Amino acid sequence: MSKAGRESDETMQLKVPDAMNADETVLLRIVEVAATDKADPSSGTTPEGNGPGRSRRRRRAPRSSPLSRLRAVAPGPARLVARVASDARRLRPRYPHTDRSGWRRWAPSWRQWLGAALTFTGLTVVLLGSAYAATDVPDDLNSYATQQDNVYFWSDGTPMARTGWVRRQAMPLQDIPEDVRGAVLAAENASFYSDPGISLSGLTRAVWRTLGQGETQGGSTITQQYVKNVYLNQDRSVSRKFTEAMLALKLDNEMSKDDILEGYLNTSWFGRGTYGIQRAAQAYYGKDVRELDANEAAFLASLLKGAGLYDPALGKANHARAVERWSWILDRMVDLGTLSESERAKYTEFPEPLKRAPGFDTGKQSDYLVELAAQYAKKNARISDKQFDLGGYQIYTTFDRKQETALTDAVDKARKKARKDDPAKAKSLHFGASSVATDGRILAVHGGPDHREQGYNESNATTVPAGSAFLPFVYAAALEHGVHTTRDGAAAQVTPQTLYDGDDGIAVRTPEGPYWDRGGKQVTSHNDGGKSYGRIGLGRALALSVNTPFMQLGMDTGLDTVRDTAQRAGLLPSSFGPQVPAMSLGSATPSAIRMASGYATFAAAGKHVEPYSVARITRNGSGVPLTKPGSRRAMKASVAGAVQSALTDAFRTARPGAVTTGTVAGKVGTTQNDTAAWYVGTANSVSTAVVAYRIDLTKSLEPLPLDGIAGTVGDSVPYRIWSGARGIG
Repeated sequence: MSKAGRESDETMQLKVPDAMNADETVLLRIVEVAATDKADPSSGTTPEGNGPGRSRRRRRAPRSSPLSRLRAVAPGPARLVARVASDARRLRPRYPHTDRSGWRRWAPSWRQWLGAALTFTGLTVVLLGSAYAATDVPDDLNSYATQQDNVYFWSDGTPMARTGWVRRQAMPLQDIPEDVRGAVLAAENASFYSDPGISLSGLTRAVWRTLGQGETQGGSTITQQYVKNVYLNQDRSVSRKFTEAMLALKLDNEMSKDDILEGYLNTSWFGRGTYGIQRAAQAYYGKDVRELDANEAAFLASLLKGAGLYDPALGKANHARAVERWSWILDRMVDLGTLSESERAKYTEFPEPLKRAPGFDTGKQSDYLVELAAQYAKKNARISDKQFDLGGYQIYTTFDRKQETALTDAVDKARKKARKDDPAKAKSLHFGASSVATDGRILAVHGGPDHREQGYNESNATTVPAGSAFLPFVYAAALEHGVHTTRDGAAAQVTPQTLYDGDDGIAVRTPEGPYWDRGGKQVTSHNDGGKSYGRIGLGRALALSVNTPFMQLGMDTGLDTVRDTAQRAGLLPSSFGPQVPAMSLGSATPSAIRMASGYATFAAAGKHVEPYSVARITRNGSGVPLTKPGSRRAMKASVAGAVQSALTDAFRTARPGAVTTGTVAGKVGTTQNDTAAWYVGTANSVSTAVVAYRIDLTKSLEPLPLDGIAGTVGDSVPYRIWSGARGIG
């Protein structure tokens, strides 16, 4: 080929120097193809031509690098590819560097350092973004974080007892004073309302301390601490810190700052067995959080850094730390503008907390009260056991503190006397007692000597027969429905003056004739002491507690009618056994609560309200629907009045010298086998029932004879308890 021909071929292609690598060769070939399809606008040549522009380009090529020549002739897209390839080639490490000496031959260039930094930053952003996107805030909080104690209140609104594994009570943020919030923010996270939920500097310090052995407190925002409290555990690990940060960021976007702060204040540990600011206020100052001032709030806020280090009750060193941090928090509040300088000047004395958290007597009678109230609350507010155990309920009971104290003192006095008089029998002597208002409120109960020693609640026990204390229900049934004494079934009206045989040992009869038991023996009735009274009016018979007329009266009225009347007055169906003549003399086994409720119906003119122990329930400040019993007519008002009049006569007959205020009515109750002694009566619209009985809980639930340990009919121990509880001399 001629020289001119070879030059012509060279104009149609770019020479590829031997030093070029494979990647540059491929790029150069791509550009050659592109160059044949499009002429260079600045040269005026065509793909087939050899204009002056092509000659100049060929003369410049040897003085530049192959990639420079490539960028010069390549179209737009290929030129970009070439530029990227050229930059990547420069960033690619060349070891050793031929133009350097010593250690510098192996050191990356500044471009390589920059590329590595940008790559690391990009990967980090991608990683964090992916982790954030993949993080979901759990729907449910840790059950332990949401668990609270249940608080029981007396009828006057003062706390009675607290129960539950965790001492915590959540409080709405609006009920937490501004000074308390300000103290916590000053102590833990001043930028809480402006930060994104995490602190990079604090997170770095926390990770460093986690990897090392430094102090573990601090370094987290309030949002992070809340996440740790309710979603995570307390493990010290980098992975847990990373998860905490991701959740905090996500939570900060999904929840309001106020909601996060409220949750944090209600779940944080404050020492002395308490979680949440409400329980902390009660444990350290014996008051609700609503009553705290800035001075006290500053101390409580210091506990968030570590209650074991700042509770003054744990030593002098703790006290010194607490005073120092308390003062710093107050000053910090001034700096942040949440506390004025003039108010700060008032707080010069450290607010000494209580030496110990105020306790509640939850071992003796109060546990019996709690037991009754809890059962009622769960049933009538439809709260499952699981929900109730998670806590957070404020249960406002009907129990009257003064009446509970009076009843307990009266029983304790009687028990001490019995132990002194007959120590052997006193070991098996039990007392059940209850006071119920005519509107159904249970005001007081005595469940036993100590709930920690005896969980068996004697006020609610249904193992002791009512005995002659049941007679008023037979009387009421007869007055309400009349009697049937003839075979034709015609009902005859009964009045308090209606006469019945009051002699001892009379045979019980039906309209068809004498009543025979299953063994073929004729049934007879007996009075206490075998005393006979002859023909006696029913009202007078009730006042004197004569048994025989009422056993026959129950047969004449109908045992099913007697049972229905007693149930409508307040006794439970489960307390009744077989419908036999002995039912009229009290074979039923009602509890003290139910006997008091039944007598309250007579005092309420025949209207009955089921006994209840809870007036209202709230959960964390919000009301919980509670079904409360309504009043219903159990018997005619005239019937109830007649029964109450007879009971008033019974009290006056037995206690002619008693000093009373208002109307007082009541009667004794004895059993034929001497296993129980009752006194049930009403005074000032409150009915109280007291029963004494002997039973050995370690062997059998069968009652034992009293053998005089409960006194006599005229001076019974149950009456002494009743009169002492009611303040009757």
